[in-house]
Amino acid sequence: MTATLVTGSSAAVREQAIFDQLQLSKLHQNGARSAVILEGLAPGNSPLDSLPADVLFARIAPGCLCCTGNLVLRVTLNRMLRQRPERLFIGVARSEHLDQLRSWLQAEPYDQLLRLTPDLISSPS
Repeated sequence: MTATLVTGSSAAVREQAIFDQLQLSKLHQNGARSAVILEGLAPGNSPLDSLPADVLFARIAPGCLCCTGNLVLRVTLNRMLRQRPERLFIGVARSEHLDQLRSWLQAEPYDQLLRLTPDLISSPS
């Protein structure tokens, strides 16, 4: 499964970037299941509110995903992986520890389950 870390200046920007990628992938992947894990609260009016039922979706509390949020991310990720999506997006609120998060996702057991793509760095349109 491919996994993409998504960063950006705000939750709204990150969520729009993920939504856009999901729309693009729908055109190219018939029946491919996607999953989204977002760090932080919804921005109020999110394009992800209209995700189809076949997209796995979880929102976890804000906090550093490689430090304080490690256990929550691990549990959420493991639950999603059991459903075997083909594509995963992880929206990260703060990018200070992005390298540590990436290293954690490339270590056992995730190194056998995930293929990290280049990060999606979203910017306001």
